[in-house]
Amino acid sequence: MKAYLDALIKYAIDNELIDPCDETFVFNRLLEVMGLDSAEGDSHKIKRSLASILEVLTDDAVSRGIVEDNIVARQLFDTKLMGVLTPFPREVRMRFNQHYFESPRSATNWFYKFSQDTNYIRRDGMAKDLRWKYNGKYGELDISINLSKPEKDPKAIAAAARAPQSGYPKCLLCPENEGYAGRMNHPARQNHRIVAISLGNEQWYMQYSPYVYYNEHCIVFNSEHRPMKIDRAAFDKLFEFVGCFPHYFLGSNADLPIVGGSILSHDHFQGGNYEFAMAKAPVETPLTFKGYEDIDAGIVRWPMSVIRLTGEEYDRLSELADKILTVWRGYSDESVGIYAETDGVPHNTITPIVRRRGYNFQIDLVLRNNLTTDEYPLGVFHPHQNLHHIKKENIGLIEVMGLAVLPARLKDELSRLQEAIINHEDIRSIPEIAAHADWADEIMKRNTITSDNITDVIQQEVGYVFQQVLEDAGVYKRTDEGKAGFLRFADFVNTK
Repeated sequence: MKAYLDALIKYAIDNELIDPCDETFVFNRLLEVMGLDSAEGDSHKIKRSLASILEVLTDDAVSRGIVEDNIVARQLFDTKLMGVLTPFPREVRMRFNQHYFESPRSATNWFYKFSQDTNYIRRDGMAKDLRWKYNGKYGELDISINLSKPEKDPKAIAAAARAPQSGYPKCLLCPENEGYAGRMNHPARQNHRIVAISLGNEQWYMQYSPYVYYNEHCIVFNSEHRPMKIDRAAFDKLFEFVGCFPHYFLGSNADLPIVGGSILSHDHFQGGNYEFAMAKAPVETPLTFKGYEDIDAGIVRWPMSVIRLTGEEYDRLSELADKILTVWRGYSDESVGIYAETDGVPHNTITPIVRRRGYNFQIDLVLRNNLTTDEYPLGVFHPHQNLHHIKKENIGLIEVMGLAVLPARLKDELSRLQEAIINHEDIRSIPEIAAHADWADEIMKRNTITSDNITDVIQQEVGYVFQQVLEDAGVYKRTDEGKAGFLRFADFVNTK
C-alpha cells in the first residue's frame, strides 16, 4: 500500500493541498486512517487518477475489515482519507481572500478548482452525468440526468436504518458540516470547506454543490439554520452578492412547498458562472411601472411567467421587486385559476434570479403558485400526470431557468426503451418501462426511427417533454387568455 499512499501524497503536493514539508506527518495520518502501523514496499511511482488511487486504498481497508463493503461506507472512508489532505478552514479562507484581492473571478476560479482537488466535487462522478441540449421554441434548454449524486445500495439502506439518529448537523447546508465525519445517514464532509461572506450585515457562507448541475454551481447560505423567506431583504442580498461577484448570477428557490426547492428549512441561494436559456430569452412585452420609469421592465418570452427588471441602481430594482412580490402575494384571478390563498393557506410567491448586464443589474421575477386540487394533487402549476414518467419532482430554481435535472432512473429506462422500440417489443408488457408506453407510441408516430438515430430521437423527445413541464409550471399560460391575465396583473400593480 505504500506506493498508493505515496501517490496520494504526491497528488496533494502537486495540487497545493499540502506542502512538501508536511509529507511525513501526512503519511502517518494516512496510516492511522488506514488502520496500519506501517506500510512497507517499494515507493515506485503510480500513474493513476485520484479516483482509482482511493478505490485501491478503500478496497484494501474493506478486505481487512476496517470498512463495510457498501457504497455509503466506502464514500465515508475515502472522504476521511481526503480530509487528511485538506487544509484547515483558516488557510482556505485566507487563500480565497488573497485571490479576491486580485479579482473576484480569480477567487472563484481558485475555490472551484480547490473543491474538485479535495474530491468534495468528485470529478469521476461528474463524468458519469448525461447531458444534452434541446433547441425548442424558447431557446436551447439544458437536459441532464444527474448520476453523480450517489444512490444507496440495499446494504447501505439497511445500515442507515440501523444507524442512531442525530440532529447534528441540523441539515446538509449548516456550516457545522465543514469537517464533519458523517455517518450512514449523513454524508462525510472532512474535505468540505466554506468561505465567509457578508450579506445584509449578516454572516453568510459560500460553497460549491458537490453535484454540480452546471458550471461553478455555488450555494450561498446563512450561518443560522432558519427558514427560507422571499422578501425585500432577500432581494437586497441577491443584488449585494452579484455586486461582489459580477461574473456570477444568484437566485433563490421560492419559499413555499411544491414550488420551492428540496431544503426550505435553511435560508440559502444558488448561483454560478453559467448563462441559462431563460437569461438569454428576450423581453416580448414591455411594461411600465408608475414611479419606476427609470427601470426597463417587461414580460419575458419564456414558458413560465417572468417579469424582468433592468436598471443601474439596485436599490430601485429591489424596491420595485418587493412591490411586485407584495402585490402578487395577495393577488387572485379566478378567470385563469389563480388563487392567492385557500382556507387561509397562502399560494403565491416568487422565484427571483439576479445577474449583471454590463453596468446594469437585472432581476427576473418568476411568479409561482402552489395550489393543489383533486385533479392535480401535486400542484396545478406543476408537471401534470402525463409527464410524470419523465419528471414528477418539484420545479425549483434550476429547472425554472431552463435546466432539466432528471432522475437517475431514466438512464436505464431510456436505454431499455430504445432497445424495445428498435426490436418492436410490446412496451406495455415490460414492467420497468411500461409507464413510457403512451409516450413511445407518440414518438413513433412523429419520427422515422432507425438504430442509428434512436438515441438522438429519444433525447430530443425528452427535451420536448421538459418544455411541456415548464409550460405546466407557468401560472399564466402562453395563450391569448393567459397573456391578457398577465397584463391584468401588471396593471393591478400600478394601482397600488
